[in-house]
Amino acid sequence: MVVNAAEFKASISGATPAPGLHAPLAALWWAAKGGWDEAHKIVQDEETTDAAWVHAYLHRVEGDLGNAGYWYRRAGKPVAADSLESEWEQIVFALIASDGKVAD
Repeated sequence: MVVNAAEFKASISGATPAPGLHAPLAALWWAAKGGWDEAHKIVQDEETTDAAWVHAYLHRVEGDLGNAGYWYRRAGKPVAADSLESEWEQIVFALIASDGKVAD
């Protein structure tokens, strides 16, 4: 089970995300692996603000800044202006910190 950001990052070398990983983090895992479609499938029907934040990030990765802006508003977050790598890390750390764990 992944329990902190360092372990989450290390898990990206694996073939699949850790079992029980929350949807927004599972999507970020796939995004880090270059699996944009898989990541998008995971968050597109989730109704949480965390999923909306990841959804915004994914559309920013895609280059669809208009759609990203919509999802940032749904997440209650400002549109990111830093690098994609920096935003990915910021989201990972925030999701882990807010939940206290990343998997059940």
